[in-house]
Amino acid sequence: MRSYLKRYSEYFLLGVLAVLPIAIVIQIVVWLKNIATAIFFNIYGYSDSYLATFILFFVIIVFLCYIGYSIVKRRRSIIITAFDLFIGKIPLLNTIYRVSKKIMNMFSSDGESGKKEVVYIEYPNDGLWVPAYVTNKEKDWYILYVPTSPNPTSGFTIIVNESRVVKSQLSIEEASSFIVSVGVDYSRPEEATKLPR
Repeated sequence: MRSYLKRYSEYFLLGVLAVLPIAIVIQIVVWLKNIATAIFFNIYGYSDSYLATFILFFVIIVFLCYIGYSIVKRRRSIIITAFDLFIGKIPLLNTIYRVSKKIMNMFSSDGESGKKEVVYIEYPNDGLWVPAYVTNKEKDWYILYVPTSPNPTSGFTIIVNESRVVKSQLSIEEASSFIVSVGVDYSRPEEATKLPR
C-alpha cells in the first residue's frame, strides 16, 4: 500500500511540474487580456462608441509601431527624446525613469555595446560559479547583477575587478533561461568544464 501511495504521489508531482509552465503562460495571457479589456472599456466609457474605441486602439498601435520603426531606423525616436527631456525635469520621477530605461536597454537589442555580456563569478565561496549580467564597466572594474534562481529579477549588484570574472559566450536570454530553469536549460555546458577549480 505504501509503495502505491509513493508511486502515485510521484506521478502527481510529475504531472504538476509538467502542467505548471502551461498554467504560468495561461496566467500571463489572462493578465494581459484583463489589462487590454480594462483599457478598452475605459475608453469606450468615455466615447460610448465601439467605432471610436477601435479607431483609438488602431491609432495607438500605429503610434507604437512608428516609435519602434524610428528606433530601428534612426536609433532614436523624437517622441521618446521629447519625453526624456520632459521627465528629466521632474525630481524623483527622472531617477525612476532613467534606471528603468537602462534596465530595459540591457535586455533589448538596442542596448549599448559592451553592456550585454554575461560572465561567471565565484559566489558564495571559491570554486562555486554563478552567471552574472554585466550592467556597467569602468576601466578594469565590472558592475554585475547576480540573479538568483528561479526568479532572475531577484538578486543583487556587486562591483568586482576584471581579474575575478570569467567571460561567457552565453547571451542574456540563454543566461536567463539557465537561471529560470534552475540549470536544466544550459545551452553551453562546455563552459562549465573550462571554469577554474
